[in-house]
Amino acid sequence: MKNTKTIKSLNYILIVVGGIIAIYANANQQQNILILIVGIIMLMIGVYRLSSTIPSKQNKDKTNFIEEEEE
Repeated sequence: MKNTKTIKSLNYILIVVGGIIAIYANANQQQNILILIVGIIMLMIGVYRLSSTIPSKQNKDKTNFIEEEEE
């Protein structure tokens, strides 16, 4: 149980840090493209990892139908 909380926390940290880095790199007069790309990559990795833990709605509906039919 503790492992999933750690993974979720890491995902949120990646999203927040990536967003902050991307905003910081974009806010300067002289935009540093490399920092902006690193921030966006961190943000996208965090979002991808977080979304992969959320079950799809289709799987949930099929599971409920199967459970009801077995009863």
